[in-house]
Amino acid sequence: MKTELLNGNYGLLPESYLFSQIARKIAACREKHPEREIIRLGIGDVTRPLVPAVIEAMHRAVDEMACAETFRGYGPEQGYAFLREAIAAAEYASRAIDISADEIFVSDGSKCDVANIQELFSADCRVAIPDPVYPVYLDSNVMAGRGGRPGPDGRYPRIAYMPCTAENGFQPDLPPADARLIYLCSPNNPTGTVLTRSTLEKLVDFSLANDAVILFDAAYADYIGDPSLVRSIYEIPGAKKCAVEFHSFSKSAGFTGVRCAFTVIPREMEELRRMWLRRQTTKFNGVNYIVQRAAEAVYTPAGREQTREVIASYMRNAEVIRKGLKESGYTVFGGEHAPYIWWQLPDKIGSFDFFDFLLEKCAVAGTPGSGFGPGGEGFFRLTAFGDPEKTREAVRRIAEMPPIPA
Repeated sequence: MKTELLNGNYGLLPESYLFSQIARKIAACREKHPEREIIRLGIGDVTRPLVPAVIEAMHRAVDEMACAETFRGYGPEQGYAFLREAIAAAEYASRAIDISADEIFVSDGSKCDVANIQELFSADCRVAIPDPVYPVYLDSNVMAGRGGRPGPDGRYPRIAYMPCTAENGFQPDLPPADARLIYLCSPNNPTGTVLTRSTLEKLVDFSLANDAVILFDAAYADYIGDPSLVRSIYEIPGAKKCAVEFHSFSKSAGFTGVRCAFTVIPREMEELRRMWLRRQTTKFNGVNYIVQRAAEAVYTPAGREQTREVIASYMRNAEVIRKGLKESGYTVFGGEHAPYIWWQLPDKIGSFDFFDFLLEKCAVAGTPGSGFGPGGEGFFRLTAFGDPEKTREAVRRIAEMPPIPA
């Protein structure tokens, strides 16, 4: 095929997606050392099974699909009313936030929505992202032509980077005045830290003053244990005029393999809401009925209690990792209101080199910080989504790790 027929922006991306690259390294190590058990604390995939309330709802829905009277074919692209109403009540009305069912769009994953939302905006819009950042925010905009050719440091000239560092408490400063799309993630993937109310108020005020749109990824909001911390951008005055919010059932209810999420676009952003509805009805046939009944069950009293217990188990893993690394003399961040621990490495080793070292010496896999952007160099992400026993074993292996080479 002639290359001029292809989207050349794909050639501006790194050779492979971060987690695909990691998977290949792990596979090579497993082939080299078949006798060793590799403990994977890298990719943020859940390990606990679906809770009973969800399974029961799925069984009932499957039975419905077996009867002509209750069989469902195509459903509404924006989601069945029963699920959107449950989301509006549990996620928003319960916290005195006025979001209605018709402002909620059910989808098969927040990763998809976060990647696809950029289609609604002009290719000339300047994008601002935290650094480090979940790769999809950056990659989807580079694919759309908003990045330009990356420099020697890996940064794209048309992207505005908002550094999130230990020095600033992982709270980004305001982006340049010409930024029109601002991506935020709280609790943050990869750093595991939470944006403060003050930070969010400043960013909302900036967006209102500069006609910018905030794209707020709240996929890990259910891991926030402190009620004083912000779980939804719509807790901030004025946010409904400038912010889109993304939520997922993947990490809160174990739906990584089931696939269900939702995006909120308030009526105050009516033109954008109308465009997203048009986009979804054109390119998406909706989430299947069985999965939506399963998601609805998450909001039942039993579903709430059961999913909270699963989240608590992952956070116990996070505490094991945090405590173990600190006792070994390392500096760590996150892991208190998110299932990620952001491990600060000694200056003498790069994060990808440390990935190879940790895998070879300890048979433990994490995620190199530089895979989340230049600002992630010098850090390493570990996930709390593993098995508790294996998590403790990984921490033990790290404690006995040989000296890190210069």
